[in-house]
Amino acid sequence: MGAVISFNQETSPFGNSVERLVNLVSGDLDAVNTVILDRMKSPVEMIPTLAGHLISSGGKRLRPLLTLSTARMLDVENDHHIKLAAAVEFIHTATLLHDDVIDESVLRRGQASANVLWGNKSSVLVGDFLFSRSFRLMVEVGSFKVLDILSNAAAVIAEGEVMQLSTAKDTATSEEDYMAVIEAKTAALFAAAARSGGIAAGASPDQEEALDQFGRNLGIAFQLVDDALDYSGRQATLGKTVGDDFRDGKITLPVVLAYRRGTDEERVFWQRTLEEGRQDEGDLRQATRLMEKYNTISDTIDRASNFGQQARDALTKLPEGPINKTLSEVIDFCISRAY
Repeated sequence: MGAVISFNQETSPFGNSVERLVNLVSGDLDAVNTVILDRMKSPVEMIPTLAGHLISSGGKRLRPLLTLSTARMLDVENDHHIKLAAAVEFIHTATLLHDDVIDESVLRRGQASANVLWGNKSSVLVGDFLFSRSFRLMVEVGSFKVLDILSNAAAVIAEGEVMQLSTAKDTATSEEDYMAVIEAKTAALFAAAARSGGIAAGASPDQEEALDQFGRNLGIAFQLVDDALDYSGRQATLGKTVGDDFRDGKITLPVVLAYRRGTDEERVFWQRTLEEGRQDEGDLRQATRLMEKYNTISDTIDRASNFGQQARDALTKLPEGPINKTLSEVIDFCISRAY
């Protein structure tokens, strides 16, 4: 197959905090890399080629990092967290492949998306292959609790995708509806990744709950900041295109708040550009102006800060040490990306 999967974070927008976390679990990351390469093998050449295209494309690897770091924070004595981290990365990659098909995306992490290069059918089927590999890894670990948590997370992510389809281009979407989508699509896997690492290390019920709350709230904060950044000049400095959500008609919190707070005339603008998809030159600038007028980007970031604080509070219930401290710094940097 020949794919090389790098966990190097030197160019990551997460900066030094994730670099430090990588260094703390570097040996485990190497082992995860080996498992991923091995489990992507298939006599059907397109499977490892297509999967490797996305897995090796420079993602943040934050979800498997959570599994490894929480296991090490609780002094894991086996290698179950290695297979679980690989399973988490496979689940995440499978959902990205499926998302790009649904969203008709042409780019992923700055390069052509798999569905553009190999087609929708291949992307969906390779995503299914990666899901099957993730479940095989879970079974090998032999923990029904972990199997329950990660399989449930995979189901919740799919539910979130369906929920997002129902809110797509719908300017009447409520803040509650939006939060339900991101809790399912993003936060569920963050929570499962963090909790699974703890279970591999024999976490107590209270520690499991703290890990779940840490991961869940970090995931919500992470997505809120991402949604705010889509309308921010900071997005370009992070290697992403400004306004992708706007062009795709996605209803995110900055839009929800701007629509709710706007005048009737301003609501007509949102309906034309997002619901009807009729966008003219200058509409993205107008959308950003309306968000600035009603402080919707800053309010989205404030909400992210609140969830970040809840994630930080959960860490206080877990063993102190370098990993706990670095995870707290990751929360800080997650929020600071917006500034």
